Amino acid sequence: LSNAIFFTRKKLKPQKSLPVKIMGSFASSLNNEITPAVREKLSTDLKTECAKILEKNPENRCCKHLIEYVDTEECKSLSDADIRILAKCVRTGIDNPDSGLGCYAMTPTDYTKFGSFFDKVIRNYHGDKSGEKKHVTNWDTGSADYDVKKLGQNELSMRVRVGRNLTGFNLPGAMDKEERIRFEKRMLPAFDQLIKIYGGKVHSLTPDFGEDEVNPNLITPEEYQTLVDAHVMFKDMAADPYLNSAGISNDWPFGRGCWQSEDKMRIIWFGEEDQLRIMCLKKGSDLLEVFTNLNEMLQSVENIDGIEFAKDDNYGYVTSCPSNLGTGMRASVHVKIPNITVDGTDTKAKEVCKPLGLSVRGTGGEHTPIGADGTVDISPSARLFIMESEIISKLYEGIEKLMAIENAPVDASVNSIGNKVSRMTL
Repeated sequence: LSNAIFFTRKKLKPQKSLPVKIMGSFASSLNNEITPAVREKLSTDLKTECAKILEKNPENRCCKHLIEYVDTEECKSLSDADIRILAKCVRTGIDNPDSGLGCYAMTPTDYTKFGSFFDKVIRNYHGDKSGEKKHVTNWDTGSADYDVKKLGQNELSMRVRVGRNLTGFNLPGAMDKEERIRFEKRMLPAFDQLIKIYGGKVHSLTPDFGEDEVNPNLITPEEYQTLVDAHVMFKDMAADPYLNSAGISNDWPFGRGCWQSEDKMRIIWFGEEDQLRIMCLKKGSDLLEVFTNLNEMLQSVENIDGIEFAKDDNYGYVTSCPSNLGTGMRASVHVKIPNITVDGTDTKAKEVCKPLGLSVRGTGGEHTPIGADGTVDISPSARLFIMESEIISKLYEGIEKLMAIENAPVDASVNSIGNKVSRMTL
């Protein structure tokens, strides 16, 4: 939940949907009938605009692959409605030239409908040079023992979350206020079932459900701020230019809120970047506990009649951002390594973890300092083309290697942790 540490506005003022300003001069064309002549001009102007962006931002994957896509038969055969959806998908990459990805899906089928575009973006970002990988979902860890007590860690702070979206709804970027409310109401029976199992309550920001229908779960601005301060709820997303351009932050605060269990260890956000962000927290020594808790909760949600998580045959669970496709998972643990971080940085920890595909950051999230006691946050970087069981294994392997260095005896001749690390086999 490190990404839930933020500031927010005190008042929950409803926001209107942002005006369409995609690709500047193209806006008026997209709002009218898209004739063959208009398509040709759109294509030419778009390629020119993307080329300009790439001159200063060569890592903008959206622009790089959009230039190629507009000349494909797939793109040329798109309906007017699909052209407008595609424009929404790529808007953030044009509005924000410094984007690394620069695109969001608007519906669960966009990754197929605009496949020739998204496939190149996805495989480039996730490092599939073969172009042939398919995602496989597998939580089975067999008889593996992932208790870290034997590594010298008595207790870890563990957290794991996944993004999920339901079939039958647009993704958040394409939702209007009415659909956001309809989605929230669709989830209420699911939350009722979870409350029967885990207790807790729903905290909603939606002022009302329309037509004088009262929202029974509405909380006050003060209650909302308390949840934000406790890192339980997410912020008003209007401060994020990428989510703004994608339409994901529109209609705030309608359709936004969360459910939290009685023990505070299970949380589901609704109405953020994905329709659902489902997460579990745990303090303990066995990594499997938090993963098992999450898997059980996911099964409880999807077993409810009428709820089906959107999936893609190639990319696994569908998420708004291509970076989260596959498992949709971010799993992290806080590991205390005062010897390795004696210089006050996580540099040595990164040397150990990077070859394992693990990210190291401060305890407050990316670009935050390590803990005063030498605690760092480690998490697998991969989401796609990796199984859930592999994520658990990589986390454990990272902890194992870090603790081997942390606990290694230091000779009198070794004066620094840098020498200590360099003498070890990483």
